[in-house]
Amino acid sequence: MTETEFLQHSDALFAHIEDAIDEGGWDLDCQHSGNVLTIEADDGTQIIVNRHTPNQELWIAAKNGGYHFSRQNNSWLATRDGSEFFAVLSRVLGEACGETVRITAP
Repeated sequence: MTETEFLQHSDALFAHIEDAIDEGGWDLDCQHSGNVLTIEADDGTQIIVNRHTPNQELWIAAKNGGYHFSRQNNSWLATRDGSEFFAVLSRVLGEACGETVRITAP
C-alpha cells in the first residue's frame, strides 16, 4: 500500500471507530488530531490509537500495555501475538469504561 493509501485507509478507520463509539452509546469521548485518535473514559482513562506512517502500522496505547498492528491478509494483526485490532480495541475500551464494547471492522 502506498503512503497515501495508508493515510486514507487509517483516516477512514479512525472515522469508523468514532462513529461506532457514538452509535454504541458507551461512556467514551473521542478526539482526533493529526495521526492520533484519543479515546477517553469518564474517569479520565485514555486509550490512544495512532498510525505510524513509516512502518504503516496502527498502534494502541492502553493502561495495560502497547500494541502494534500491521496489515496482513486484509486484517490488522498484532505484530507480537497476531491478535486482531478491533478485538484488542474493544477489550481495552471495555476495560476503560466498565462496559461491554464491541467494535467490528468496517
